[in-house]
Amino acid sequence: MVLKNKNILVGVTGGIAAYKAAELVSTLRKMEANVRVIMTKSACEFITPVTFQTLSGFPVRHELFTDWSKNFIPHIENALWADAVAVVPATANIIGKIAHGIADDLLSTTIMACEAPVLIAPAMNEKMFKNPIVQGNIKKLKDLGYCFVEPAEGRLACGEVGKGRLAEIDAIIWYLEYVLSKKDYEGLRVLVTAGGTREPIDPVRFISNRSSGKTGYELAGALSMRGAEVVLISAPTNLKVPYGVDLINVETAREMYEACMESFDSVNMVIMCAAVADFEPADYSREKIKKDSGFEILKLKRTPDILSEMGRLKSQQFIIGFCAESQNLEENARRKLKEKNLDLIVANDITKDIFSSDTTSIIILDASNNKFKYDGISKKEAAHIILDAAIEKYRSSFEVK
Repeated sequence: MVLKNKNILVGVTGGIAAYKAAELVSTLRKMEANVRVIMTKSACEFITPVTFQTLSGFPVRHELFTDWSKNFIPHIENALWADAVAVVPATANIIGKIAHGIADDLLSTTIMACEAPVLIAPAMNEKMFKNPIVQGNIKKLKDLGYCFVEPAEGRLACGEVGKGRLAEIDAIIWYLEYVLSKKDYEGLRVLVTAGGTREPIDPVRFISNRSSGKTGYELAGALSMRGAEVVLISAPTNLKVPYGVDLINVETAREMYEACMESFDSVNMVIMCAAVADFEPADYSREKIKKDSGFEILKLKRTPDILSEMGRLKSQQFIIGFCAESQNLEENARRKLKEKNLDLIVANDITKDIFSSDTTSIIILDASNNKFKYDGISKKEAAHIILDAAIEKYRSSFEVK
C-alpha cells in the first residue's frame, strides 16, 4: 500500500550480494512500485544490466555520459523522478563517496542531486564493515539523515562468519515503507494486543479461538512505520514480529490482563485487537486427563475483562476496541463502544472468513455516531485505514498539534 505507484530508484554496487538486488526489484514491481535501476561499473561484473531491465521494465543505466542531451541529463532526471533511493548492496566504496560528497559516476552524482530519502543497505566483509573509517562514514551519513538497514550476521562470501551479509529483502522493503510513510504517530506510545489467548485445561490441552493475529501485527507494523513507539502484547501466533516493535509474549487471558495493566499508564493509545477468551477452565488439572477417566462437563469461569477495566481507568488514553460478531454486528458494536467507554471500535462480521484470510471487511464506529465501512480490503490496508481514523479522532479529542 505504501509503495504502490511510488518511484523507487535502486542503486546496485559491486558486491556479491548484487544478485539479491534482483529479488528486491522483482518484489517492488509486485507491490506496484515504479522501479529504475542504476548500476556501477563494478556491479556489472557481478550481474548483467539486462537482468534488471527485464525485471524493472525500464532501461538500466550505468554510464554517466550516456544519453545526455540538452533536455535530458541522466543524474538530474533520475534524482527528480525518485520518491526514494535504495542502494542495495552498498559497498564501503559507495558509502565513503556519499559521506565525502564524491560524485564521479552516475549513481554517486544522482545521490548528490537527490532530495528524496536515501536508504543504504551495506553488504561487505565483517572486518570491512567494522573498520572505524567505514563506521565513521556511516555515523556521518546517519547524522545527515540517511537511513541504514543493518547487515545481517551469517556466512559471508569470503567464507568467514560474521556481520556483513545483506539484510533480508523484507527488511529492506520495510525500511523503504518506513522512509516513505507519514510520521503522524511520532511522539506517541501505543499498546497493541494481538492473537488468540489459550486457556489450559491440563498440560497438553487448552481452549482457544481461530484468531490468526494478522490484523494486530499489521497494526503494530504500520504504527512503527508511522513513527509510534509500539508495545505489542501477543498471544501465540506464527507471525514474524514487525520491525521496530517491542514484543511481550503471553499465553492466557490473565497473563494478557497483567501485561496490559502494567503498560497502560505509560501509553497514549491502546488498540485491543487480540481475541481474548471470555472463559477459562474453572479447574486446571496438573496431570494429563486420561480419556478413559475423562469428563462429561467442563466447568468454566469468566476471565478478566481487560477492555472494560481500561475504559474504567483511562485518563488521557485513547482506546480502540474490536468487535467480532455473527449477527447484529453494528448494534452489538455500538453497545460495546458505549458500555466499555471506548473512543473507537472496529467491527468484523465473522460469517465472512476473516480469520485465516489476508483480506477483511471492517466497519469503524465512533462515539459521535460516525460510520465508515470497507469491504474486501487487505489487512495491511485495513491497518492504515484504522490508524488514519484513530489519529484524526485522537487529535480532535486531545488537541494534539
